[in-house]
Amino acid sequence: MLLIKTIPELRAALAGKNVAFVPTMGALHDGHIALMSAARTYADTVVASIFVNRLQFGPNEDFDRYPRSLDADCARLDAAGVSVVFAPDEAELYPEPQVYQVDPPVIANEIEGAFRPGHFRGVATVVLKLFNIVQPRVALFGKKDYQQLTILRGLAGQLALPLDIVGVDTLRADDGLALSSRNQYLSAAERAEAPQLYQALCSVRDAVFAGERDFARLEQQTAAALDARGWQTDYIALRRRADLALPQPGDEALVVLAASRLGSTRLIDNLEIRATATGADA
Repeated sequence: MLLIKTIPELRAALAGKNVAFVPTMGALHDGHIALMSAARTYADTVVASIFVNRLQFGPNEDFDRYPRSLDADCARLDAAGVSVVFAPDEAELYPEPQVYQVDPPVIANEIEGAFRPGHFRGVATVVLKLFNIVQPRVALFGKKDYQQLTILRGLAGQLALPLDIVGVDTLRADDGLALSSRNQYLSAAERAEAPQLYQALCSVRDAVFAGERDFARLEQQTAAALDARGWQTDYIALRRRADLALPQPGDEALVVLAASRLGSTRLIDNLEIRATATGADA
């Protein structure tokens, strides 16, 4: 496995290669490794990037304390069969202020974007830049960041990028908690409570299967139930999968998304559901 830190060296190493690409911010867990395994089914050359992108963090977010563990991450990626790790520093990726940025659509200001202004602009900008550097045939992203995946699919489609975006199912612990780099912030007591976020999503799924169609009330009730356990919920949101618009009568393929803070740790999760239990895929 090659560890490369400069753009010219990476481009030289990948010239003529058929590449599957997995962008990450490091602090890798088994969910990331599942992405690498999936990537190996699409191309012989798997490239993972490790870069904590300042542009997608708000002024009061955890950029400075976001976990960084390059040596351990590289050991895991080597064992997972990754061909190349691209780990630029900020001066390499942003040698001057990044004044050209990608302006994502209105949905980027809703749901997660309503609580993290500018977040998806930073994500879209760095991902497009990485795509231009790596030039992959396929790029893989976890479904845990569902809104991100939706926005990046739209980016690739509308800008006619010559690659496919593949979403990979969320990997969960045995108790249902979605694997996340931020889970390491949780205390032991918080870790024991954390699976309740996924259980809240399951309760929404069950209510929709049972015929509940007042989605706004269901969202409010679910958030209130979490908050009664000591959480601080930003949103529970039922949306249409295809574009994250509000569901309309007859829409079957839905997703319920959530973000809630447990102690000082903000967790996100989602669950794909259908509006009727018949043929359910979640």
